[in-house]
Order: sequence, then structure tokens, then C-alpha cells
Amino acid sequence: MISLLGRLLRRRRAGEERLAWHRPGLAAPETIDLTSPAFATGGPMPRRYCGDGIGDNVSPPLAWSGVPETAVELVLVVEDPDVPLRRPIVHAVVTGIPADATGLADGEFNAGRPYGGGAGSLGRIGYAGPRPIPGHGPHAYVFQLFALDAATDLPPGARPERVLDAIEGHVLARGRVSGTYER
Repeated sequence: MISLLGRLLRRRRAGEERLAWHRPGLAAPETIDLTSPAFATGGPMPRRYCGDGIGDNVSPPLAWSGVPETAVELVLVVEDPDVPLRRPIVHAVVTGIPADATGLADGEFNAGRPYGGGAGSLGRIGYAGPRPIPGHGPHAYVFQLFALDAATDLPPGARPERVLDAIEGHVLARGRVSGTYER
């Protein structure tokens, strides 16, 4: 039944153009080189990083370079533009990452970890791994890192729109990496 639903909705996608990356107020030079040692850029994500009921729901490790010296804070936004909805699903929002950080370890942006976190699309704080509809086809999970010229100072659990509004006009540089998953 669920795979039938996935096949019926296969052509319905929120769209890459609706990612935070494409908000005009978040435009900046793409000088941050963002990678994950857990998956190749555009390649499949290991099951370990998938959501409850599929994997261990552990956030993947990330590494980066190229953050401007003038940056004050980093913000990470993880979105799935392939959901059959009007907007991408936000799988994680991580605020308060120190500007001198060079990565996040395996599981480091799960709930209760050291950095601030906004709530994802479903109101969950921390990382919510991939759980695409069976039969819907491959989904991209886009990890977007933004270097800011000011601190966000948002309370834990801030909704994605509030975080994106707060960083608008403050992005000095950015980078992205994506992995895929299909059921």
C-alpha cells in the first residue's frame, strides 16, 4: 500500500529551487568546501544515518574548510527537496556552531548535543534522518552550511523559517554537500 502511494506521487517533488540555498537573502560566495567521510557527494547515504525504523538516526560526520576569518557563527540546514510536498522537509537546523570549527563528528548534531538547534519541519530538535516514502524514488538530502557575520542568538527549538529569517543578510560564505537515499 505505501509503495503504491510512493509510485503514485513519484512525479511530485518540492523542488531544488525551494531549498534554503536559493533564498535571495542567503546568497553568498560558495567558498566553503563541505564534505562527509560517510558518503560521496551525490552518493547514497549509509543506512546508519537514516531515520527511526530504517537506520540508527545518527547524524553523519561532516568536514569543511574555507570559512572566512571574519565569520562569527556557522549554521547548518539539512533539507530534502524531493518530498511530495510544497516545500522541502527540514531534517535538521544546527545553530551556534563556532566559526573556527572544521567539522561535526558522527552523531554530533543529534538532539542534546553541544550546539543550539532549531526544530525541523516536524517540530523535532536535532537530526531526523532520511525516511522517504517507499517507491517514491531517490531523495536528495542537502546539507547546507552558512558562515555568518553575526550570532543568531535564537532559543532552542526555533522553527526553520525563524532561523532562516534570522540569518538572512548575514551570510558571508556557504557550502553544500548532498547524499541520497531510496526505499
